[in-house]
Amino acid sequence: MEMPLQAETVFFVGQFPITNAILDMLFVDLVLFLGVFFLRKRLKLIPGIFQNIVESLIKTFYDLTETIAGVRAKMIFPFFMTFFIVILIANWSELIPGFSSIGFLKEHDNEKVLVPLFRSATSDLNTTLALAAISAAATHILSIRVLGIKEYLSRFFSLNPINMFVGLLEIVSEITKIISLSFRLFGNIFAGGVLLGVISGFFALIAPLPFLLLEIVVGLVQALIFAMLTMVFMAILTTPHYEEHAKGVSR
Repeated sequence: MEMPLQAETVFFVGQFPITNAILDMLFVDLVLFLGVFFLRKRLKLIPGIFQNIVESLIKTFYDLTETIAGVRAKMIFPFFMTFFIVILIANWSELIPGFSSIGFLKEHDNEKVLVPLFRSATSDLNTTLALAAISAAATHILSIRVLGIKEYLSRFFSLNPINMFVGLLEIVSEITKIISLSFRLFGNIFAGGVLLGVISGFFALIAPLPFLLLEIVVGLVQALIFAMLTMVFMAILTTPHYEEHAKGVSR
């Protein structure tokens, strides 16, 4: 089945179109809510196997954040972990059996086409742009909270002509970060969905299995890349100038 570039509208709430990508994001939210509810009910002072695995993974990710962000890890880690989990579930949702084959028929170019009720949210550019914009906004808000508005603005604006030029490059860099984050995630997940659709159209049983395994890895890697880049950007923008200078001198 061919996957269109734009997410399809399933129904309207007033004048607002609800697409299958939005429904998928609501599904992701539901999975997260149920997961948190389940974990809270199952938490024990003496952890079982599942709780041990979850705690080990969280500790591993926190240690990674602490290695990069240092003392700012406590404020950056929640963003890092949230982006990772949300994007991972959204990436993997398209791999659920029957996920993209449940829908309704719609007339298009004098033929009936299937409009699936769900489509991986990260295969829609609107979603990845929104995630990248949230990442950028959170990064700059954290920078202002940690550094203060004066030092934050000094990164981008200066009376010194050279520093002013560098500041302009920094502003351009912040814009390109949003474009890079959103298009990288969208491109990989959309391409994977198209590939699975084409292979499944020709060979419905065994042939798609290697590609499913590949998409599991791609979904994990892309979620990790997005989350880690967000974490690195936050670590950089919350580092005071004197700390950056001290690191440069020590090298």
